[in-house]
Amino acid sequence: MASPETTNPSLPGKLLAELEMAARAEDRPVGDLLAEAVRKYLDERSWQRLIQSDRERAKDLGLTEDDIPRLIAESRSEQGKER
Repeated sequence: MASPETTNPSLPGKLLAELEMAARAEDRPVGDLLAEAVRKYLDERSWQRLIQSDRERAKDLGLTEDDIPRLIAESRSEQGKER
């Protein structure tokens, strides 16, 4: 099995010092903190892309925020009929 690729990102000195202090305070490796931060960033980025995609889809369908209560009511009504 191949070992995972390791990269050493370059961080400004002050940021690196703060990261190292946080890692020591939490008794965790710096790499763990970096991995967690990157995962959170990528998760947030994914959500933002999904939100933007949904906004574009709603715009293409001619929907506005004012349509939301009606659409929810219609959906609930249809779900009630299926039971």
